[in-house]
Amino acid sequence: MFQFYKKTMKHITALFIVLTTLLVSCEKKTEEVPNVKNKKIAPVRKEPKSFTYSYLDATKFKLDSLSEKELVILSGVNRMDKTFLKKADSILVPSDLTGDIEFYLPFPFEVKTLDSIEKIIFFSYPSQTFATYEYGFLTHEGPTNMGKKTAMTPTGLFFTNWKAEETISTVDEDWLLKWNFNVANKDGVGFHEYELPGYPASHSCMRLTEKDAKMLYEFADQWVVDKNGETVKVKGTPVIIFGNYDFSAPKPWFALKNDTKALAISENELNKIVSPHINTIKKEQKIRDEYLNTKKNKS
Repeated sequence: MFQFYKKTMKHITALFIVLTTLLVSCEKKTEEVPNVKNKKIAPVRKEPKSFTYSYLDATKFKLDSLSEKELVILSGVNRMDKTFLKKADSILVPSDLTGDIEFYLPFPFEVKTLDSIEKIIFFSYPSQTFATYEYGFLTHEGPTNMGKKTAMTPTGLFFTNWKAEETISTVDEDWLLKWNFNVANKDGVGFHEYELPGYPASHSCMRLTEKDAKMLYEFADQWVVDKNGETVKVKGTPVIIFGNYDFSAPKPWFALKNDTKALAISENELNKIVSPHINTIKKEQKIRDEYLNTKKNKS
């Protein structure tokens, strides 16, 4: 009996050692995993059936009978807000309006080069659209009307600076800019809500629908400046404005009637646009992360 008890205790002790070793091993493995942020999961989207585009008389289309989602798609496709859609002689209409807006606009759903970038905003001059990405996944897309020929929007890499729910334009005191987020402080360039007539019409800024302006207002981060407001300690969210707009040619999205992929921006194309700026973006992201971690530890 004693021998049986002795053997049983040996087995229990051995089992305890194995379990303890496994637990310690698991804990070590957990500790050895890099401390990375929760990465964005690819959004699930509803894809429309194969569709074509046609021009329809806007006055006979009965816009008021459409759902909010369908109006958002028409607004995106025509780069117009609802007011201008109603005024238009004809509008470009997809034969299937059941999908999510991202299927009707040009940005790719994923850009692997951006998989370590927390968030970034793009504005495409040629297609008059914008897009946001989080850890390489497209998270939002919509129409914009950018700078007209006599006041073109500057291109390149920028970072969001300061924001205001309402502000008066420095160009014209009659222009009330809502949900304004500045990206080029000295030049007064930013994105904000304003009317979208369906072509580049602004004085250098990037116009947005109210819904999109509010979204970007909450999405982007402000800069951090010193107490005197003279030195930028931490930059905001990266913004890349790219491409050229041919003001003498027909609106680029007219080409969608003959080719639904006419304006598509490939992942490879976006990679080429990002590549010259990726090191700067990562550097500024690291500075922001370190600043936030330091601030968190002090609180």
